Amino acid sequence: MSISLDLEKFEFDGVPKQRPLMMAGPCSAETEQQVMETARQLKAKGIHIYRAGIWKPRTRPNTFEGVGKEGLPWLRKVKEELGMLTATEVANVSHVFEALKYGVDILWLGARTTANPFAVQEIADALNGVDIPVLIKNPVNPDVELWIGAFERINQAGIKKLAAIHRGFSTYGKSFYRNDPQWQLPIELKRRIPQLTILTDPSHICGDRDLLFEISQKAMDLNFDGLIIESHITPDKALSDAAQQITPDALELMLKKLVLRKADINSAVIMHSLEELRHQIDKFDDKLIDILEQRMKIAERIGKYKKKNNITILQSSRWDELLHQRISSAEKKGLSEDFIIKVFRAIHQESINHQTKVMNE
Repeated sequence: MSISLDLEKFEFDGVPKQRPLMMAGPCSAETEQQVMETARQLKAKGIHIYRAGIWKPRTRPNTFEGVGKEGLPWLRKVKEELGMLTATEVANVSHVFEALKYGVDILWLGARTTANPFAVQEIADALNGVDIPVLIKNPVNPDVELWIGAFERINQAGIKKLAAIHRGFSTYGKSFYRNDPQWQLPIELKRRIPQLTILTDPSHICGDRDLLFEISQKAMDLNFDGLIIESHITPDKALSDAAQQITPDALELMLKKLVLRKADINSAVIMHSLEELRHQIDKFDDKLIDILEQRMKIAERIGKYKKKNNITILQSSRWDELLHQRISSAEKKGLSEDFIIKVFRAIHQESINHQTKVMNE
């Protein structure tokens, strides 16, 4: 079902109304000189919104956790001297009050905060009656409902300028990225809240500056609204997340490479061709559903046989053998291992559900 939120357009005076909406700046504000010089270079590249971490929630203690409120006057200086909008992460009520006191223009909730409804509610209560844009990163775990819940809490506090930051998700098992993008989740969020602005955070998805362009282009191809990218004057010397930050010059080159495709289809010929292909997709989807129905009926018959012969539902060796066979077969047909694992895990779980139902009858 769709979600109803009271939203305004995520637009700002002085910021060009174009894709991608860009936010850039260092992972962490480290010194006044680093903050100001990075901001000057980004301003010269056409960046209007400057992001910098003041408080850094770290996984382990005794690592750099940000300079704290000492860095807020530096952001105010960026705003006053360069005319840039400023943005920073807040994780508790104290952060909110300090950021507001120093005139930060945009706040964002980090992935760890979004995952905690108590923390989100406390921040929402602190923002009650305040007119400030708020960005909400996806929770660490892949849970769209938890993400939506954070938007609802902040929106109920009267915040109308809301946007999502897609920064990827923790995942069990191997992943090519620091945080697996799992594109289907922000796509589902957009389906549920069509008017919501979505920015992608390639820095946190990739964890590696060499991968930033690929993820940025994918976000644009999916018609997401903008990008939030970490940029530092000397990335290799950064006190946090050095590997994923790029210089303002490198950022400018990357943005120039992006291909921005049209979201609207104005050609009747193109639309007709697309509709023909989509019709073929629809027919295959119908067949898939019919095949899955037949497969589950057989799973139920297997469940009855297991019940009659007092056999457990899960046969681990059989499942392992099946999965390897399907992966091998699929790779020959150009289907990725990751895709096949996800599909057959879902099918296997549904088969177990059907067998469990039979067992309990």
